[in-house]
Amino acid sequence: MFTNELSPLLKELASQPVAFLGGFVSGVLRLNLTDEPVKSWLDKQAGRPSTPPTDTNGHQDRPQSITID
Repeated sequence: MFTNELSPLLKELASQPVAFLGGFVSGVLRLNLTDEPVKSWLDKQAGRPSTPPTDTNGHQDRPQSITID
């Protein structure tokens, strides 16, 4: 009965054990993969450079000046 339900999990575990267990642990610990310590570590592992966050206009997240009439 449980064999049919657990077989996809066991196949993923057997094919990619490190990735599966990493995802499982991050889910158990409720880690947000877009938070800075986790995101920078994942970027480093994937070989991607870590970039500062940008808004929809392509500007870096920084204080902006405004004028008040």
